[in-house]
Amino acid sequence: MNAKVSDFGMSRIFGMDQNHGKTSRIVGTYGYMSPEYAMHGDYSVRSDVFSFGVLVLEIISGIRNSSFYHSTHADDLLCYAWRLWRDGTPLEFVDPGLSYSYSRDEAIRCIYIALLCVQEDVNDRPSMDAVIHMLNSHLVTMTMPQQPPFLQNSRRCSLIKGLESDSSQKFATFCSVDEASITGIYPR
Repeated sequence: MNAKVSDFGMSRIFGMDQNHGKTSRIVGTYGYMSPEYAMHGDYSVRSDVFSFGVLVLEIISGIRNSSFYHSTHADDLLCYAWRLWRDGTPLEFVDPGLSYSYSRDEAIRCIYIALLCVQEDVNDRPSMDAVIHMLNSHLVTMTMPQQPPFLQNSRRCSLIKGLESDSSQKFATFCSVDEASITGIYPR
């Protein structure tokens, strides 16, 4: 038997010929769970690929998925990375603390591979063998990754997609986060 990690907070044992399953008890760390597992209890080896993609994006950006929120665009970490890729500015995603002490080509390739791993449709995600091959190869055919799913931040990616596709509606902002509130506790 080969152990497969569906999430970093749990593990599940597969048989030698088994590559997917279903559970009625969802456990794990939100933000790393694949959407099919979090919403329907379906898990597979491609669930591991999703978790790996999230981890790679966190390493590249230097930011945890669970603590990221881009208020200007209402993005979570995955949507933000995808939007920068789509807009042709993926290097804006790289942790500024690296101060250009990295290979730009390798950073772009890693962001691309991670975005392939976090695609919403399980069938669009590469196998882990393909991921390893892409990481070890400098010849990677780059096609546009599909938009990642919304995770913990409600329907942000869906709202962004809907607003961008409907050019007849003009919204200055569709949600807000009060980042200026400070609560002071004073004794009576």
